[in-house]
Amino acid sequence: MTVEAAISICALVTVLGLVLAGFSMVIDQLRCADAARAAARQLARGDNSLAEEAVRMLAPRKARMVVRHEPGGVTVTVIADAVAGLLPMVELRAEAYAAMEPGREEAAATKERARAPA
Repeated sequence: MTVEAAISICALVTVLGLVLAGFSMVIDQLRCADAARAAARQLARGDNSLAEEAVRMLAPRKARMVVRHEPGGVTVTVIADAVAGLLPMVELRAEAYAAMEPGREEAAATKERARAPA
């Protein structure tokens, strides 16, 4: 009877650990999505430092941000390791797109022309 009880307890602890890891991954995925949306909005407004801060504050620890500038908008991808890196083969990622604010593209082009040597 004691062997069966020990096996049952080990199985119960394993299942509980898997359930907690699953909940943690769902929460981290939602945090990545929130961070990607916030960073895309800030980049569309032209505020790079606030975009980086949004990812640092909203995303899980050690998350990284990948930015792709596209015609008329910006796409932000936030990538994080699942369960704080305990599952090395699982990667969480969320992507968000935001259209550039009106006048933002013209301002960026004017800045580039001002920086270019004559």
